[in-house]
Amino acid sequence: MAFGLHFETLVHANPTQELLIAFLMFAYLLAIVFGTRITYNIMVKHNFDKGVAVYYNRKIIHIFGAGVITLLFPIVFTGVTIPVALALVLVLVIYLPHRMNRILYWFQVQENAYEVNFAIAWGIAIAFSWFFLGDPIYGVIPALFMAFGDAVTGLVRNAVFKRRTKHWIGNVAMLFVCLPIGWYYAGTAGIVAAVVASIAEHFEYKPIDDNILITVTSFITLLILRGF
Repeated sequence: MAFGLHFETLVHANPTQELLIAFLMFAYLLAIVFGTRITYNIMVKHNFDKGVAVYYNRKIIHIFGAGVITLLFPIVFTGVTIPVALALVLVLVIYLPHRMNRILYWFQVQENAYEVNFAIAWGIAIAFSWFFLGDPIYGVIPALFMAFGDAVTGLVRNAVFKRRTKHWIGNVAMLFVCLPIGWYYAGTAGIVAAVVASIAEHFEYKPIDDNILITVTSFITLLILRGF
């Protein structure tokens, strides 16, 4: 890790090809987001509480949307500019329904815009990691903790309690998911970051939610343990 200004990361080796990939990724993500309208209708039809259906859908988007894209982007992109631009566009797309008071009811709620925080945290982690550290991996790990680990907390808590809650059972489930992710990408430092992120998810201080806390705490942990 070399802390500094890595201007070379702003340039893509194959900008046309990578821009096309970004468009395909964005289309895929939109397909997942709007596809969860179907799962919402199915759940409501089977007498799921609407809030529970929304919460399940958020976690589906976490896994199949953000999770899949996060796994792919360091493989297909050679620079930071296009992925961060993609994140900014996504932030705008999911924020506007809140701003216009026309939320996408099958995965958004009036009382918070935490899915926007997710996209912001993802973009900032990737941008900082790649531009200032010269390596996207420090952003990838927290993003995967959010996408897969935090998703499991919701799935488990919803299945057990049928409502949104911060019960520790979800954090235990998250830890089991995050540990192999952390180990694979960063060894011992990744394991410690997984533990820290799994604990941090339990807390939120409006408007700071668990997405931001997971990202910040695990990112700082990785920096400290890997020689910042």
